[in-house]
Amino acid sequence: MTGEHQTLALLLFIGFVAVTLAITTWVSRRRHGSAEEFYAGGRLFSPMENGFAVSGDYVSAASFLGVTGLIALYGYDGLLYGVGFLVAWLVVLFLVAELVRNCGRFTLADVVAARMSERPVRIAAGTASVTVSVLYLVAQMVGAGSLVALLLGRTSGTAQAWTVIGVGALMVTYVSLGGMRATTWIQIVKAVLLLCGTVVLTVLVLVRFHGDLDRLLVTAAERSGHGDAFLAPGLKYGGSWTARLDFISLGLALVLGTAGLPHILSRFYTVPTARAARRSAVWSIGLIGGFYLMAIVLGFGAAAVVGPEALRRSNAAGNTAMPLLALDLGGGVGSTGGTVLFAMVAAVAFATILAVVAGITLASSSSVAHDLYASLRRPQSKVRGEVAVARVAAVGIGIVAIGLGLLARDLNVAFLVGLAFAVAASANLPALVYSLFWRAFTTRGAVWAVYGGLVPALVLVLLSPVVSGSPGSLFPDIDLQYFPLQNPGIVSIPLGFLAGWLGTVTSDEVADEGKFAETEVRSLTGAGAV
Repeated sequence: MTGEHQTLALLLFIGFVAVTLAITTWVSRRRHGSAEEFYAGGRLFSPMENGFAVSGDYVSAASFLGVTGLIALYGYDGLLYGVGFLVAWLVVLFLVAELVRNCGRFTLADVVAARMSERPVRIAAGTASVTVSVLYLVAQMVGAGSLVALLLGRTSGTAQAWTVIGVGALMVTYVSLGGMRATTWIQIVKAVLLLCGTVVLTVLVLVRFHGDLDRLLVTAAERSGHGDAFLAPGLKYGGSWTARLDFISLGLALVLGTAGLPHILSRFYTVPTARAARRSAVWSIGLIGGFYLMAIVLGFGAAAVVGPEALRRSNAAGNTAMPLLALDLGGGVGSTGGTVLFAMVAAVAFATILAVVAGITLASSSSVAHDLYASLRRPQSKVRGEVAVARVAAVGIGIVAIGLGLLARDLNVAFLVGLAFAVAASANLPALVYSLFWRAFTTRGAVWAVYGGLVPALVLVLLSPVVSGSPGSLFPDIDLQYFPLQNPGIVSIPLGFLAGWLGTVTSDEVADEGKFAETEVRSLTGAGAV
């Protein structure tokens, strides 16, 4: 990239960082230090504000960079990610949004532990939440590394490492100083920037092809080198029976995983009522749906305008499709329009990564403090100490995410998020669904549901082509590949539900009918909700 690209993109990015740090500093001076303020922003956000924040939290680097790259490289099969992410929101809206807001207080474990023995359930749910959050964070770190390599023209590990470290330091600052209130406003600012940038690029792609979508698709297919196969199922997931099973497994993980993502569920605690939570979910569906429809156009636009070969030369996983498309649409390398568009997209992508990692880090540090630490601390400990632990936990989680992000920097960010969704659907969703809808559910069932999905999901990933045994693995020189699929969801999700059922039917504990009735009334009516 030319010096103009680098300078302008860095200036725009620095401007976003300055604005968000100002918001964080302002909020940190006004906060009261209470748990409700740190975890839930005082529950003062309107449905529209929270809807923008949720969409900002949900549309991560996996969507902005990874989905468009996968569509550009694999055509129809890349659409699965966009469709899966969007359809998942219907599950959230109809199944958990209002019920979780009524039953919980700050974290997912609040809902599951309401009817159970709190300590074992909170430890299990907190462990699963932190695991999912770290996997999600890794994807954002990988996206940060890909961007800096493109922006600075440096593909060395040192340049990417310093970028990942910088992103990690900023996210810890946001969470430690500002808590949920600052994180929410950062998400709102980022969502507005992201949607505006995506609209501009989509309009330019359509103008390039004179509004003819058919011509766009035909051109993308021709430049892909695959012809009509580019527009048909099977290019990425149709080569063998394992590829087809991977397709099904990924679809299950994407559709069911959102309802178990800790940083998404915690968003519904920032509004004052369950009705507001439902309305904010409706707002977010409209915003997220609009984005993914545009992402489809941009993915095929990148294939038609830039071409898969150029994309692979820049980044083998396709993570730089969006910035390269912006550069070409603006007039190419050296042009003023190309420089401005490239800088805008790069800055928005950096903003996306920063905002999302802040939200995920807050959710995971909240789980450490509110669930794990609160379950192990002495009863006389003060709540203020719990908030302090959450700030310390944010630092530790940031360090872990940085290390894993450096290790996985050659993988597609959308693919990495798919793994996080699989773990969320396997460990968190069974426990959540059983707690809300099964009268006989017990403490053993809750604990077994979490670990029964979490452990198989992680073990299957470790034994999959993702980690070893193939050229694109994390450790290509080692072969521990005993599980043929890249996404474990098709196996681990049913195991999580089965383990929850088995733990309940083998338990001597008699489910408390009164607590279930209280939970049912609260979840459906909001009576007694915090």
